Amino acid sequence: MAQWRRLFLWQGNMSERIQRVTAPNPGIMTGNGTNSYVLKAANGDCMIVDPGPDHAGHIDALLAAAGGPQRIRRIVLTHMHPDHSPAAMPLARLSAAPVCAAWPLDDEFQDKSCRPDQLIRHGQMLTLGDLRLRCVHTPGHVDNHFCFLLENEGVLFTGDHLMQGSTVVIIPPHGNMKKYLASLALLKDYAIKRLAPGHGEWIDQPLQEIDRIIRHRLAREDKLLACLAGMSQPATLEALVLSVYDDVDPALHAMASLSLLAHLLKLEEERRAERHHDGWRLKS
Repeated sequence: MAQWRRLFLWQGNMSERIQRVTAPNPGIMTGNGTNSYVLKAANGDCMIVDPGPDHAGHIDALLAAAGGPQRIRRIVLTHMHPDHSPAAMPLARLSAAPVCAAWPLDDEFQDKSCRPDQLIRHGQMLTLGDLRLRCVHTPGHVDNHFCFLLENEGVLFTGDHLMQGSTVVIIPPHGNMKKYLASLALLKDYAIKRLAPGHGEWIDQPLQEIDRIIRHRLAREDKLLACLAGMSQPATLEALVLSVYDDVDPALHAMASLSLLAHLLKLEEERRAERHHDGWRLKS
């Protein structure tokens, strides 16, 4: 166990205040695994952002990074998907630290084990010693998603709002493409120097990355509109995903269809597309 622990600490030293511990849950949707972040105040007390899955070795590594359970003073969640939050309650029992998160949602993708002690709100500042962590509500991936800006260093912990090397899945009804694009634009109002994503590596050009993702999403939407314009009959979601995501591995089309539905619902809200019992078409 000690050797495993050293491996995770070695790969995660980001700065004097920030240490990353990556969970051993790699996969198609998680990349190399879920990143948990240990934020250490000058006095040695810690906040943990996204403790990750309930994996004994990962929890042990987080405790080691924090310097023991007595050093953990707050557990903060970007959202409650099962690769980000299940370790929160075990860590809370070990440390007596409160779990700070948004309101829970009732859908099949939520971590049902998580029970926040403190509900956070947009603009709220979480402090611990010299640490100043700003809560930024970023709905889109899911309605109760937050990012957290460590104002001491200009580092934004993005959870699943932005990730390195991939785009995030938007799953209706609690995922919303229109809100997602608005949340991306909102981030440009903050003094962000680096992005610390829930999956992948640091992103050192945050504004360029935000603009890139907005362009990518809008280009996908334009492709969807072109596909709808070229069809004489309403098109099913299954037919549309083959054309709109023809540049994506077919093994990922099931997940891509969720984001595609989010695009269609956005276009419906904007009165640019409409649904029929047998599919979707442009608004006449």
